[in-house]
Amino acid sequence: MTEAPIARIKMSYGEGEAWLVTRYEDVRIVTTDRRFSRAAVAGRDFPRMTPEPIVQSESINLLDPPASNRLRKLVAQAFTAPKVDAMRPKTQAIVDRLLDEMEEHGPPADLVKHVSMELPLTTICEVLDVPADDRPELRRRAVAMMNVTAANKENAIQAKAELRSYFRELTQARRAEPGDDLISSLATARDGDDILGPDELMVMAMVLLMTGHDTSTYQLSNITYTLLRNPEQLAKLRARPERMPQALEELLRFIPFRKGVGIPRIATEDVEVGGVLIRANDTVHVSYLAANRDPARFACPDDLDLDRSPAPHMTFGWGAHHCIGAPLALMELELAISTMLRRYPRLALAVPAEEVRWNSESIWRYPYELPVTW
Repeated sequence: MTEAPIARIKMSYGEGEAWLVTRYEDVRIVTTDRRFSRAAVAGRDFPRMTPEPIVQSESINLLDPPASNRLRKLVAQAFTAPKVDAMRPKTQAIVDRLLDEMEEHGPPADLVKHVSMELPLTTICEVLDVPADDRPELRRRAVAMMNVTAANKENAIQAKAELRSYFRELTQARRAEPGDDLISSLATARDGDDILGPDELMVMAMVLLMTGHDTSTYQLSNITYTLLRNPEQLAKLRARPERMPQALEELLRFIPFRKGVGIPRIATEDVEVGGVLIRANDTVHVSYLAANRDPARFACPDDLDLDRSPAPHMTFGWGAHHCIGAPLALMELELAISTMLRRYPRLALAVPAEEVRWNSESIWRYPYELPVTW
């Protein structure tokens, strides 16, 4: 970030090179300036981390304002504060049940297996009303799409096609016979006479399944590991549990939630950013991870400080593509972490930290197992 805050990079997959933008202010510019287009990515073999592009061609993630504003306005109706609050009792019940089962297993227990891999998937599938029997297979397909190894390319292509087929059928059924679930809310959301089209609804449901459990799944493990590795910060949070929402924002800023970049943008004309001229048609990636550690924006950025004054981080993205489902993810994390700390005052790692194995295949950063005792 200090030597080359805007640099040319070559990635494992895709054609050509791209720019990588790392400073907070420069990332903010690229993600809000309409001369950098997500829509222009469509149809390109753009530089990326995965063999098969994860993004769907009809996705809101490949729309620019003002076209994206329409979809966001419709989808946001499913994530209003009252609707997320209405999900809290069911989510709390899931948290309690999973922790009860972990207690029945007894210490040491793998937090990943008992809680992290179960809570977000169960919650998002409950609110989407995805049948319980379908959930393991849907997760397998979602994981296949996130795999970064070249040998996985055919699996990723097949998994993407299977997920699209599954959600096309499911969303058609919900539009025909709406219920009380989130897909039905999306299917019936209106802005005047405007509604989500069939493909838009299918892709939105698919994206919600994948992003609605991935980030929360991995951050549950990451946050628990980080707190247990920082006993002074953990003690602060135990002493003042009402500060959990502020603490979560700092933890999300501090913890790298994935290993690199996501969907790029294409410069539609020559643009100077941070003293660097980016030419029209160039591909531009931004690093939210680096921006979250920018010393020009965050004092002592490499320190975890749960007393840090609230400041906007970029873990949920920025600008027109800020994650619409962030309120749901935050609610899940708050309930899970708060409940664990309340139930287990002596929660600790059951193995030396250096023995924790970290994922090496996915774009996401998380431990394969997290053995804990209490």
